[in-house]
This record gives sequence, C-alpha cells and structure tokens, in this order.
Amino acid sequence: MGERILIDDAEAHVFGFCLLNDWSGRDIQAWEYQPLGPFLGKNFATSISPWIVTLDALAPFRCSPFTRPETDPQPLPYLTAEKGLKAGFDITIEVYLRSARMRDEELPPLRLSRGSFADMYWSVAQMVTHHASGGCNLLPGDLIASGTVSGPDDDSRGCLLEITGGSRAIELPTGEQRLFLADGDEIALHGFCERDGYTRIGFGTCTGVILPAHERF
Repeated sequence: MGERILIDDAEAHVFGFCLLNDWSGRDIQAWEYQPLGPFLGKNFATSISPWIVTLDALAPFRCSPFTRPETDPQPLPYLTAEKGLKAGFDITIEVYLRSARMRDEELPPLRLSRGSFADMYWSVAQMVTHHASGGCNLLPGDLIASGTVSGPDDDSRGCLLEITGGSRAIELPTGEQRLFLADGDEIALHGFCERDGYTRIGFGTCTGVILPAHERF
C-alpha cells in the first residue's frame, strides 16, 4: 500500500494471463456512465478461462506494443519503458455466439469476431504501473482485466455493441437477429498463440450462458 511499481519492473508482478468476460450490459452502461460511470452495467457476473498461461510460455509470442498515431497524446514518462522490452503479446481472441435455438437444432456457434491482443492501446505493464501509481495496493492473486480486445476491422470487434452499433443487427443461422444478447445465448471466448517453429498455446475456453433474471413473487 502506498508504493509505486516502476514500468520496467511491472511484469515481475504478473504471473500470467487468462481469458475474462465481464458480461458488460452495454445498454445499461451507456445510460448510467453519465455521470456515474459503469456500475450496474458491470456488477453482475464475471467468467474466466480454466487455467493461467505464464509469461514464460508466452515469450515466443511477444511483439512490439501498439503504435499510437502521432495525433494521439503520447504516454507520460512514468508509462514509458526504458528496457526496450517487446511489451505486446500476439494472442488471437475469438468470440462465438450460440443461441438456445441453435443448440436445440444442434447448429455450431457463430463466430462474431477474431482479434488480437497485440492491438491493445495499453500494454499489461502500463496497466499495472498506472494501477499502482496512486498508491493502490496489489496483492498476490489479484485479477486485472485488460478491457475489450478489439482490432481495427469490423470483424475484429470484441464487443457486440461495437459490432452492431446498437442498430445493425447480426443474423444468426436460425434467422434470429441480435443487437444485444438475449436469454439463453451462450458466449464463448477462445484464445491461442501460434507461430512457425513453436508449439501452439491455447488458453482454454471462457464460456457462459445468459439466464433469465429471477422473478420475485
């Protein structure tokens, strides 16, 4: 408590990565984030994948961090590494949707997006350093979510609202349409790294099904 973590030391505090879905209710979030910020839109559920992939295992899949446009503000000095470490990770993230009707008809899930963690605006080291910059403590076992993994292309958006814009519904193989998730929908996140000359590494599957809210009688 009260101690900073320097950017060049940040990764020494990271054991590894897993997949995480915070099940954001974007319709609620859009309504409440002015002036409160995300609250009820994010407070009801979180799912994670079954195991952790260590930084050592991810070493062959490191890459240069995201390059900001010159017109964007550049990171302040405390968020700029001096060691020149490749702080990005080329992790492919895929998002699949399968409605209750699709499961009943034994149809395969529909892939909504395929993006890369290499496109993240901030590196993991920057997230850790900034988190601790105000003196907030970090404890062993703490879990930090990176935020939505979305790329520059329409098919690499990691959020359904980003895909539909809230007005361009996607059509499922059953003819159903989705602007937002519905009761019975199953969302599965898949993550993996692959590169010539190295064994492909998987993150397991992070999956969950939307259930109806309990009714109070």
